[in-house]
Amino acid sequence: MDTTPFTSPNGPTRRRMLGAALALGAAAPLGLASTARADAPTPPSSIPGPAAGRLTLPGPTGPHRVGTVALHLRDTSRPDPFAGPGRYRELMASVWYPAERADELPLAPWMTGGAMRAYLDDFGFKLPLSATPLTAGHLGAPVHRTGHRTGHRLPVVVYSHGAHSHRAINTVTVQELASHGYVVVTVDHTWDAFTEFPDGRVLTPWIDGAPGLGPRDYAADARFVLDCVEEIAAGRNPDMDGKPLPDGLLGAPDPLDVGMFGWSKGGSATAAVTMADRRVRAGLSIDGPMQAITVTDLDRPFLMLTAEFGRDRNPDAVTFWNHLRGWRRNIQADGVRHSSYSDAAPLMPQVAELLGLPAQQVQQMVGTLPADSSVRIQQAYPLAFFDLHLRHRRGSLLDGPSPRFPEVKFLP
Repeated sequence: MDTTPFTSPNGPTRRRMLGAALALGAAAPLGLASTARADAPTPPSSIPGPAAGRLTLPGPTGPHRVGTVALHLRDTSRPDPFAGPGRYRELMASVWYPAERADELPLAPWMTGGAMRAYLDDFGFKLPLSATPLTAGHLGAPVHRTGHRTGHRLPVVVYSHGAHSHRAINTVTVQELASHGYVVVTVDHTWDAFTEFPDGRVLTPWIDGAPGLGPRDYAADARFVLDCVEEIAAGRNPDMDGKPLPDGLLGAPDPLDVGMFGWSKGGSATAAVTMADRRVRAGLSIDGPMQAITVTDLDRPFLMLTAEFGRDRNPDAVTFWNHLRGWRRNIQADGVRHSSYSDAAPLMPQVAELLGLPAQQVQQMVGTLPADSSVRIQQAYPLAFFDLHLRHRRGSLLDGPSPRFPEVKFLP
């Protein structure tokens, strides 16, 4: 395995602050859900103060309900020496998709109970499971069938998380894409994620002797997930336990219409996969450091959404940018930090008010970009990118600066 170390700026401090808030059960409704199209004007939102209950995430803006199901996967081509003799690499993934007949089904939690407990116990906090945020994903809901009736499959996006993180950290973007008709597959990178398996095993990034995974390991996981997408598209269930899949999911993904995005180390992995695997038609990196990857010329579309690893301070990002030969954009919002383009942005205002954190401490984690602006950026720009390059739906958002997003700059 690739053992190249990677440490994101201020990572432990950020996770500790978020963990503290979750452990204390901070909550505040964000009021950001909308039925507006991604290219339609969005009115400004404000974040109210915290209330008793659970943390909340903003709802997606698309026309569809969202369904989700977890998958337990095994890659029999890759022995995992850290799991024990004769063991192969195991991964937990989630599939998100447009759903129907979903309202009577429960909403999926942001993280499973065991993974969430480990996430907080890592910092010495006790977990009230009732405080875990809920997502917009209805567990096991049937896939929306409009596309199938017209003979069309659903475009696919694969997601890769950052170092010492988990597959839920960009749920705002994931469920937004699903609500607009995408199948999105998120994956926990075992040994560098807080992840829970169906048999109750919980693995964390901090287990003694656990490997230091690099972007190439993440990329290998993502390419195996692409294989699993092809299995589902062919009508076969890749779940190693034979768990039944939601009605309509088999055959729904389009294996010829695939994109990928990732945050932090997952952004670097996205670059690596897009360069190496032509199944990925378009790639999006959210502040990926672009470290420890083999850079070659890339002729497919690529969007860089940068913050602390922008080209003004990161030579690896410059090298990668200079090898982009197709459609390319580099955008960056004012006042962002590394975590500004993640679920930390909508959660931290709730944390701050409950705990009385000073603005300086909050800004250390998520910058000065307002949370409602961050949410709208996380929803609008990835959707516009994949709509353009997977669905050939042209809008104006990626052509240049927009009055809707005055904080977003297009970097030459």
